[in-house]
Amino acid sequence: MFIGEYEHSVDKKNRVIIPARFRETITEKGVERLYVTRGLDECLFVHTEDDWKAQEAKFKAMPFTKSEVRKFNRMFFGSAVECVPDGQWRILLPEYLKEYAGLSKDIMIIGVANRFEIWDKKKYADFYKATKDNYEEIAERLITE
Repeated sequence: MFIGEYEHSVDKKNRVIIPARFRETITEKGVERLYVTRGLDECLFVHTEDDWKAQEAKFKAMPFTKSEVRKFNRMFFGSAVECVPDGQWRILLPEYLKEYAGLSKDIMIIGVANRFEIWDKKKYADFYKATKDNYEEIAERLITE
């Protein structure tokens, strides 16, 4: 499971270091590849192999005759890239994904249970500021006993 918020940076070659806590999870699960794609809210989603396969199966089961399914699949799968972390646990972000998420040098890497997200640091601060006051209201609407 991926949890926590970590400040990092994108280097001049568009590489990002995976946080140490996430490396432990990746190693424990025996993951060799990660999949990076366009996320929602202008961030990038990073999935492990198992989670990627689960997402793929879920979206494959949706009827391709629906326009929204086709559009989403094109954006989600069409932009995906398979990454193998290097010896320093860095992954390379293609320029088009970096542009999509508006990533500057300073980024946040956020654990979201089965995946982690890569955000521009300022965009994440704006998201957090806009969301924190509604956190309890959101919980009340989503969580029922």
